Amino acid sequence: MPPRERVRGPVAATADDIERINRVFSEAFTDRYQRDGMSGVRVPMLNPAIWRFSIAAAGEGALLWRDTNDEIIAFNLVHQSGAEGWMGPLAVRPARQGEGIGGLIVRTGIERLEQAGVRVIGLETMPRTVENIGFYSRLGFRPEHLTVSLSRELDGRRAAAPAAPRESGIQACQALVEALAPGVDFSREIGLTLEGGLGDLTLLSERGSVAAFALWHSAPLAEGRPADELRVLKLAARSLHAFRLLLETLETAARGAKAHRIAIRCQTAYRAAYGALLDAGYRVHWTDLRMTLDGRRETPPTGEGILFSNWEI
Repeated sequence: MPPRERVRGPVAATADDIERINRVFSEAFTDRYQRDGMSGVRVPMLNPAIWRFSIAAAGEGALLWRDTNDEIIAFNLVHQSGAEGWMGPLAVRPARQGEGIGGLIVRTGIERLEQAGVRVIGLETMPRTVENIGFYSRLGFRPEHLTVSLSRELDGRRAAAPAAPRESGIQACQALVEALAPGVDFSREIGLTLEGGLGDLTLLSERGSVAAFALWHSAPLAEGRPADELRVLKLAARSLHAFRLLLETLETAARGAKAHRIAIRCQTAYRAAYGALLDAGYRVHWTDLRMTLDGRRETPPTGEGILFSNWEI
């Protein structure tokens, strides 16, 4: 039987699949790092609560493929945030790579997002991995800017946790997103974060309206790790001034969540925001290359608006 015929899918991923998806994720990404020369790197299993969030956020786009023994050999979490569509994470079990399965799962994701009518289709990959860049390029993706992960260690000062946002505040956050990027909608991610107790929403108000906000997780990313980091998933700011004030407000939120570190993934198309993070003491930790499908590029907000949308877990 040809390799591609030994694949069944896509089928919907559920919470019952998390342990096996986690193994494929760890094996595939560890193999990728080792083939890139980082022989000592072992990618850990992720916190099951983070997988539950990601699968729920992807909804019908949480896809997996099985072999004839019903084992998971590949998965692709295909996300739609209104007009913004993206894929991640996605992986193929190392033993089944080179059979065309990677192209199959990416093309399936593209088709689903195109059928949904999204304006943007994108993903992120490691910039040092030329094989990945070439692979996605052959499927129609083109390199954009870097997404730079920056973090800042906090001192020992203590602060009270911020009050939970009211429903009206959540609606105001979405109104800000709509003003910056018409059609983009983070409501699902916000709702699932709050419902699952994974983190919170920090708002900055100016003259009675929301000028900036950040959706963040404080639940540990890796399985068995302590909850010592606040990770920003989505961020919107009306201006660079509001962005700088939001960074200060996030420090209070982090201390309230007993986190010792804040991590923000900055899309470097926002050069001034990147500079503001460096000025605030953030240091570069990691880089990813943002790629978008030809004809489905992002359109940055006009003026001073800033919109960070995390395309990773």
